[in-house]
Amino acid sequence: MTSAALKFQPAAVRFRILGLLFLLSFVNYLLRNNISVAQPSIQQEFHFTNTEFGWILFGFNIAYTAFQLPGGLFGDWLGPRRSLTILAIAWGVLTLLTGLAPGVPLASAGAALWSLAIVRFLLGVANAPLFPIVAATFANWFPVANWALPNGVTSAGLTLAQAALGPVVTTLIFYFGWRESFYFLAPAGFAIGLWWWWYSRDWPREHPAVTADELQLIDAGRSRPVADAASIAVTLRVMFQRDVLLLAASYFCMNVVFYIFAQWLFAYLVEERGFTLLTSGWLYALPFTAGAVMAIVGGATCDTLCRRLGPRWGCRLPGAVGMVLVAVLLLAGVRSPSPYIAVTLLSLCFAFTQFTEGSYWQATTFVAGPHTAAASGVLNTGGNLPGLLAPLIGYAIDHFGWMPAFVGGTAFALIGAALWLFVRVAPQTSEQARGAEA
Repeated sequence: MTSAALKFQPAAVRFRILGLLFLLSFVNYLLRNNISVAQPSIQQEFHFTNTEFGWILFGFNIAYTAFQLPGGLFGDWLGPRRSLTILAIAWGVLTLLTGLAPGVPLASAGAALWSLAIVRFLLGVANAPLFPIVAATFANWFPVANWALPNGVTSAGLTLAQAALGPVVTTLIFYFGWRESFYFLAPAGFAIGLWWWWYSRDWPREHPAVTADELQLIDAGRSRPVADAASIAVTLRVMFQRDVLLLAASYFCMNVVFYIFAQWLFAYLVEERGFTLLTSGWLYALPFTAGAVMAIVGGATCDTLCRRLGPRWGCRLPGAVGMVLVAVLLLAGVRSPSPYIAVTLLSLCFAFTQFTEGSYWQATTFVAGPHTAAASGVLNTGGNLPGLLAPLIGYAIDHFGWMPAFVGGTAFALIGAALWLFVRVAPQTSEQARGAEA
């Protein structure tokens, strides 16, 4: 069998690992963001303002951001198999607690707010290591310059979950209640965690089903992994080098837009555009469905351009062009007088945020090499700092309306595009790592 045929063989073990990580990503977003659809029901029961609910979102966001770096190191320490199993089971437990926490006898709505914020904080801790560990898993399991598409596929998993949240969670809330929507979904965390533990391995050579041909293909063009030999000082140096920080800054700008969609779009459709709860549930799915498609297209585009143009322009072009389109479509969408045209334009806007995803993770993998998990922790720290703006966005919505909150994302998208022009993507080889250590 030729290496070209093996490369696209669906039965190859690396694609089964990718399929599991797609499902893991899907379950993760189904459990972590179901609160965004339950938000109107929770607010109605406890009479929370948007500003107060912003503090509940802030509990998750600050933990998710603060634990990106420790999460990447956690993944390096335990390896993908053990670490992702632990995390998935924790998601299930904390999703159950989200429904239970404000249901016990409480003295006030304030106590309900704090109980939800604390559970969301713990869920943020358990979510933080996921994507740095996933990026490192792809670096281990896929050939050089073939990492963007797998990262795009997992991005498709999370955006499809976000799309499913609208119809699934609104239906559960409509027929059973918002607390029950958490109870029904929680077991998915236990199931995917146990499945991952049963099938996965940290390295291809450890998996009994990997053939010699597939192992040869995966290892082609790469140096022997040196993570064991590198010191903590080298790891930290790679994590905070110039290009990793520039990628994190650009990723911050992209995720300003992502967080607006993930945490506020459902409420926007109900409050600003006047759609009913059930109609909003279905329309809410459109941007994330489009995003799932474009995440895969963007990953494939980045991989192809990297092989033809090299990693610098192969990552830079889809990253920068995608961000310019995000800015244009976001501004056009929020200014459209027609609710349905607005949904269409906003769907395309979100789709192009996901088009850029593979480029960010591919560039970081090229730059960091064997330290991908730790460097990806830096990348995803930048990407999730926008989550800390949730109380500020809630305040802006309460006092100034929806337009300023959304239009601000346009400026960040343009800044994110400009930052790509300064990123110098080049592989971090084992020889470079040893030289840095010396």
